[in-house]
Amino acid sequence: MKEAGHEELCTLIDAVRRRVASPARLYLVSRTSHLAEGWCDRVPAFELAGDAGSTELGEAVLGAGRAQGIDVVWESPADVIPLPAGWEERSLSATIGPGDAGNLEIRHFDPYSVVLRLIARGDEPDYVAALEYVLHGWVTPARLEGLLTEVVPRMTNQTLAQDPAEFRRKFKGLRQLYMRSHGVYSPGGTRAGEAVSSA
Repeated sequence: MKEAGHEELCTLIDAVRRRVASPARLYLVSRTSHLAEGWCDRVPAFELAGDAGSTELGEAVLGAGRAQGIDVVWESPADVIPLPAGWEERSLSATIGPGDAGNLEIRHFDPYSVVLRLIARGDEPDYVAALEYVLHGWVTPARLEGLLTEVVPRMTNQTLAQDPAEFRRKFKGLRQLYMRSHGVYSPGGTRAGEAVSSA
């Protein structure tokens, strides 16, 4: 499979619009949001999600990805972690492709939920992706910590392949990374990956 850019994302979404008959909401997740916003140029896979039970949409997205030869990760943060209250209201409108969206509404998945999901996985690329949200002002560390106190007590070993204490440890790692890298970041300039390598 090949890396993909903004043009390929527009092509995939146009194909999905043609395939979906019922009204649906497609969420851009993590690096796919970054790509749509111009924070990065290429991604190894499109990370996308739909509302619970959106089988038709999932099949359309995966089919369009196969037709383009592009990997698609069809996974909602809700599949991995308990989502903090208000996540739907915190999702953001995304403008991709032509203005006429038809039956398909495109949104960025709640950035706070995505960052909590990335922390749960917790490898370096995930920290970099999480840091992008913070450095671009989509996530504030103080509010993230508040939501963390809501979500962690609802975590179990069934919802995560780790315990809540491990999750808290990973969160502290992200916070330290942010504090080290913040000084070398300027909006519109250094990206999170460069900030991490400079920290």
